[in-house]
Amino acid sequence: MSQKAIELILMRQLASALAMPIFLVDPSGNLLFYNEPAEQLLGSRYEETGEMSMAEWSTRFCPIGEDGSPVPAESLPLSIALHKHRAAHLAFWIKGLDGVSKKIGATAFPLQGQQARLLGAVAIFWEES
Repeated sequence: MSQKAIELILMRQLASALAMPIFLVDPSGNLLFYNEPAEQLLGSRYEETGEMSMAEWSTRFCPIGEDGSPVPAESLPLSIALHKHRAAHLAFWIKGLDGVSKKIGATAFPLQGQQARLLGAVAIFWEES
């Protein structure tokens, strides 16, 4: 396991204490952690999935747009936060690893350290009714 920036370690600690579903990625988009409330929506415990690349998680959860077409990885809020260095929001459908489809709203923002160093990004999401 590679050394992580202290800010990412602290963000993971914060996420583990929050009631909102949180998804944390590194600067390359690799999944670093999702918390227990996120496990409920994603259909699997983090301990069962572990870290995964952006290519893997952006397709594994099968993001589908409101029109029924697949959401390209570059259109997902986390991808926008990482590559455009700004917050982004999108409502879309996912198929959890348990096979259950859910409509979620996701807002992501970049994590920047001192000297504007990109540390990764965080998505906060919820099930939409």
